[in-house]
Amino acid sequence: MNGTSLAAELIAAQVVTEERYCRALATLLGLPFLEQIEPSLVVMRTAVRFEALSRDGDLPPLFYYSHERPLLLVAPLNASVDDLVRLTRGKPEFRQRLRIVAPTTLRKAIQARSRASLMRAAVSGLAEAAPSHSARTVMTGYQGFVLGLLGASFAALAIFDFGRLALVIHAAGSLAFLACVLLRVAAAMVARPLKLARIETDPCAPVPIYSVLVALRHEADIVPELLVALGKIDWPRSRLEIKLICESDDAATRAALAAHELHPCVEVIVVPAGNPRTKPKALAYALPQCKGEFVVLYDAEDRPHPLQLREAWDRFSREGRELGCLQAPLVISRSRPLLPRLFALEYAALFRGLLPRLASWNALLPLGGTSNHFRREALDAVGGWDPYNVTEDADLGLRLTRFGYRVDLITRPTHETAPADYDTWLPQRTRWFKGWMQTWLVHMRSPRTLMRDLGFGNFMLMQVLFAGMVLSALAHVFFVITIIALGTTLAVKGALPTNHAAILALDIFNVAAGYTAFLILGRRTLASSERPGFWTVAAATPLYWLALSHGAWRAVWHLIRQPHHWEKTPHPPSRILVRRQTGEAITPAEALRLDNRR
Repeated sequence: MNGTSLAAELIAAQVVTEERYCRALATLLGLPFLEQIEPSLVVMRTAVRFEALSRDGDLPPLFYYSHERPLLLVAPLNASVDDLVRLTRGKPEFRQRLRIVAPTTLRKAIQARSRASLMRAAVSGLAEAAPSHSARTVMTGYQGFVLGLLGASFAALAIFDFGRLALVIHAAGSLAFLACVLLRVAAAMVARPLKLARIETDPCAPVPIYSVLVALRHEADIVPELLVALGKIDWPRSRLEIKLICESDDAATRAALAAHELHPCVEVIVVPAGNPRTKPKALAYALPQCKGEFVVLYDAEDRPHPLQLREAWDRFSREGRELGCLQAPLVISRSRPLLPRLFALEYAALFRGLLPRLASWNALLPLGGTSNHFRREALDAVGGWDPYNVTEDADLGLRLTRFGYRVDLITRPTHETAPADYDTWLPQRTRWFKGWMQTWLVHMRSPRTLMRDLGFGNFMLMQVLFAGMVLSALAHVFFVITIIALGTTLAVKGALPTNHAAILALDIFNVAAGYTAFLILGRRTLASSERPGFWTVAAATPLYWLALSHGAWRAVWHLIRQPHHWEKTPHPPSRILVRRQTGEAITPAEALRLDNRR
């Protein structure tokens, strides 16, 4: 049913271990079995791409020099036993050089030999292959010249004509505010609560190999919850590979993973220490070691819907190869503190309102940082993740569109927890704003080329989604200060000069329209069970937007001082997982066990 071998299914169902099967196969064939091999003795000219497998799906045979004698190492799981018997029968010299090893043993040797080349490709691959799409260089010389010219002009206006400078700032900020308001209003017209789509493909039909990538850094406490969440994914374990990606110097997370009995489909990939210390670099390091036709990315705290892969495969299989990526909606788990509730409303407005509206236009979609389902060939075609961009998701969504791929949405969500306090929220938001600035600077190196790739509509939309959102956040604090200052003057003096009165009216309109559009869009996306307490959240929106302005200005400083620094968001454990029937705790090993009845 899965199009796999008996051996692969036995191992995936944990009836037999990989090593035990290969040892029994070696005995049957009358060949030696090697428990361990020395990576330095494996003959490799270059790094092996792990998805470039032989026709039967096994790792390619490798030469191995042991005691000055070349041997041939094979790790057969999918090959027919009859074929192996025929291959070795009547060939004594060949049999003397043939050795059976477990696939994991051979894989680890290949990884050890490929470490340097994998790291080099992860760090510099995109920058060397397509430097115009890499954020390694923050801005080009031309962009630096233009920015310097603008800075000098603003400084001169501040000294000689501050009123004109204030007018310019208000005009630019008002334009950005108006564009964002109109986009939210357009989204609000069709926004609705989340509704799950029907899956039309046969659940018993053969499925492709799916690769699940999870980048972990300082996540030891949340490892049990992560393994349980991944264990609930409904996909044949023989066609699933889960890559848990850790940094080599993150001893705590690696120890937490080692403390659990991991399913055979789960592999821990260790990334060598080195800059940039970013999530996209870790993903770029792991991607060549995946063999899946489709790839999905999750974060450590994610709890994806069990049928999310099924829905994504249903869409990929029914639509053409131009569909390069599917974004699952992110839903923030309900929480009592006010900040997480504001965060949840913002996510609802984005993933249930704005992104569906953009998808209905077949427009570009800035991806979220998790639950992105990629067609592997599309991911490779655009160069994968940029290790220097701290919002690699938004950049990748834009790059896919530039290369002619379509990005769309599915309906089965991934549940997340929001930052619990301001000290956790602010660095995360700073990183997002900084990454949007990076993305805008990278893709605006040649505006003419960008417009040709995107088309005029998507080009203008890109200005709103990246430059507009950042500029409106930067300008918001000035609007509020101006309203307070001029409102106080009006209250004291009873009148204002005409130009000041016009600025006050404009700022009040900007702020009021921005809040109103945001709240209407958010409310229309909430289910009835999510609406209690909405007006409390609405009353706190002005403070939340001031916090957004704080994050935006902090991002400007960070872009100047440390453009590639990744401010890690901590993910504390959020819950205890129990069985409904008995109330006993669910262990990660139990959750990852295959249920053949599916």
